[in-house]
Amino acid sequence: MSAEPQTVLRTPRPGPLWRWVKLASWVELALFIGLLVVWIAPGAEHATAILGLAHGLGFVALALLIWVAILRHEAPYTLLAATLTPVGPVGSVIAIAWIERKRSVAHTS
Repeated sequence: MSAEPQTVLRTPRPGPLWRWVKLASWVELALFIGLLVVWIAPGAEHATAILGLAHGLGFVALALLIWVAILRHEAPYTLLAATLTPVGPVGSVIAIAWIERKRSVAHTS
């Protein structure tokens, strides 16, 4: 059984999950920045371990949340690609800004 091409290839539209993707991206970015700060600070091994664990679990949760949003046609695949780059949550925040800008330009045209 195969899906109709119109339903598989339709343009993603933001829905209720899109708001959670944006929020999770910003939270994950904050965790990542916090991890970088405590990693640079001398003698903060415990904080580095805690924030490292939180960032790792948060990044996996963010990637899964984006994947679900893609399956629900609420986010494009480019968001997942940007998230899975080496810069991780920075890529997802930049991609969200780019996607929303692209959508706003398309709506004004």
